[in-house]
Amino acid sequence: MRALFVAAVYLVPFVVLGWIVKRWIDRRMRGSHLNDVHQLAGENRPKRKVFLLGAWRDEP
Repeated sequence: MRALFVAAVYLVPFVVLGWIVKRWIDRRMRGSHLNDVHQLAGENRPKRKVFLLGAWRDEP
């Protein structure tokens, strides 16, 4: 029983902090998406090969 309490003391603050940060980021982004950011870069933006989540991909 004590082990569960210790685990909760260590894990719950990280879960709560992550939830608060996620809500703050969602509020700050106000509906922005990655495609919107790419459009702001313009048509002359060079195509790049990027590494994302363990795989190489071409940016659109």
